[in-house]
Amino acid sequence: MPVPPLRRKRVVTRRFHVRPWVLPALAALAGGCAAPEPDEADAAGAEVDSPVAGDVVDGTGQATPVADGVFEDSIVFGQAAAFSGDPAGLGINMRMGIRAAFEEANREDGIHGRELKLVSEDDRYESEMAVEKTEALIAHGVFGLIGAVGTPTSRVAEPIASRERVPYIGAFTGAGLLRGENQRYVVNLRASYDQETEEMVERLTTDLGISRIAILYQNDSYGQAGLSGVRKALEKRNMSLVGEDTYVRNTLAVKRAALNLRETNPQAVIIIGAYRPAAEFIRWARKLGMQAVYVNLSFVGSNDLLNELGWSGEGVVVTQVVPFPRDTGIPVVAEYRNALAMHDPAAQPGFISLEGYLVGRLVVEVLRKASDAATLPTRESFLQTLVESGPIDLGGFVVEYGATDNQGSDAVFLTVIRQGRYVAVNRLTR
Repeated sequence: MPVPPLRRKRVVTRRFHVRPWVLPALAALAGGCAAPEPDEADAAGAEVDSPVAGDVVDGTGQATPVADGVFEDSIVFGQAAAFSGDPAGLGINMRMGIRAAFEEANREDGIHGRELKLVSEDDRYESEMAVEKTEALIAHGVFGLIGAVGTPTSRVAEPIASRERVPYIGAFTGAGLLRGENQRYVVNLRASYDQETEEMVERLTTDLGISRIAILYQNDSYGQAGLSGVRKALEKRNMSLVGEDTYVRNTLAVKRAALNLRETNPQAVIIIGAYRPAAEFIRWARKLGMQAVYVNLSFVGSNDLLNELGWSGEGVVVTQVVPFPRDTGIPVVAEYRNALAMHDPAAQPGFISLEGYLVGRLVVEVLRKASDAATLPTRESFLQTLVESGPIDLGGFVVEYGATDNQGSDAVFLTVIRQGRYVAVNRLTR
């Protein structure tokens, strides 16, 4: 029996010239340098795919693009994301999923004979580095930016991309700042943080009858985006937070927050943070006797959170924006698992790399529609094709874009840690 596609669309109420020099990673792509091993790449802060053969070469021995990001035998994308520090797992897994999708396409003639390539740069989840890496990638003529990680970094990187008319595709954030009606150059795959937090509050109040909800959030634009979503969801129900506290990004300083929130006697605590401080908070809260349901946004990094918590994670809830990565009844999930195994047989399937894979698959689908053997893809034709395509079925996961709707999916899923692993659920139970 065919699997119905996952689709939940809402009613929406809401020239750059290539520089003559080449980013070292792009030069490696065109000049025949072998790609570094993953651990070497992470240490260096950049990773490139295998070399490109047959590109046009200028007098310096470097490949010359025939259009922005398009070479004779390849199309090159750039990624500025976190590959070091606490959020490194997010960037690494997004990159892994994107590369799995690109390599899968390349085994099937790529984009009408052109291979897809990815250049990844480490922005360390810091805004200043995000600006530097984004400007460098754009200056050297990548086709688009893909798989950025985080709200603070996207907050500064996206305006640069939009100003230079470079597609900013599949950022790993649900912040509203990327979801304006006039943000033509932004392509979001995932549901928004407002939609995730609405689902959290709906399930806590309807399924569990909870009325006392507190929040811990990262003290930056990511945390503020999550806080805003929770407040909106509560206000719809004539409710308010019983307590709120913060922690500083890239730290584990959450004990004070646990002590403070314990005094508010919450029945549930929503956590808007990264996996290590989230896990540290949950451990402290339980040690201090706080009997509450702990709910995390998808950005937390599900696999890393599970590994960090171990058996102390029992009952912790995480909202997701992609299907369950073990649900091979959905065709695209089965295809993802096969592509991931081809990319790295040792890789463990997970929500983040699945999201990266879906972003990569979306790019492949649209590029193939936007060009043919005789017609070069361009940034503008990519974006126009995306809008004009209507529903795009990636294999049981459907996305759709419009002239004023730059978010493809509205789907939110629930998972709970039970007996050391994630379980997909439709509703919460005691």
